[in-house]
Amino acid sequence: MAEKHFVVQGATCQCKFSEAPETDILLVKTHSKHYANDSDGKEKLIATDKEVKQTMQKNTFGKCKNQPSPSGPLPCVIDITQWSGVDEKATYSNKGKALLEDSKATCKMGTPDCITIKNHGQTANLTEKNIKNSSPQILAEILPGVNFHDLDDEVLMINNTQNE
Repeated sequence: MAEKHFVVQGATCQCKFSEAPETDILLVKTHSKHYANDSDGKEKLIATDKEVKQTMQKNTFGKCKNQPSPSGPLPCVIDITQWSGVDEKATYSNKGKALLEDSKATCKMGTPDCITIKNHGQTANLTEKNIKNSSPQILAEILPGVNFHDLDDEVLMINNTQNE
């Protein structure tokens, strides 16, 4: 993979020791400044390697195979000690390095790199800027049933006369 996505708040994580491969949602608790894939800067904080201890929404992956008992595996309590495979290029205000989609975490009850990221949390969002910077030919291919020149709503109008 040539380019890796940053992990953001809302990413889905999974532990290889979860009895019934359950997932949990990563929460960013160490800063409130740096966002990715979030034009309003409200929801998708960039996750860093400082997201340790209990930093998940439910803080559990169900039952933990690394905690056997006579009645079956004990409940998992996520307790992240460190992350590996981070982006070393920049350091954020919390002194952390950004997590990447292939970063892995170590839990106190697991082994190194037992928690993986199943979904980095970013989504493709079409913004007004994207539409304004697109050529009419490309928009016609993507949205063949829409004639942007005939629309009355100015919000949807594309003023792309620079190429005409």
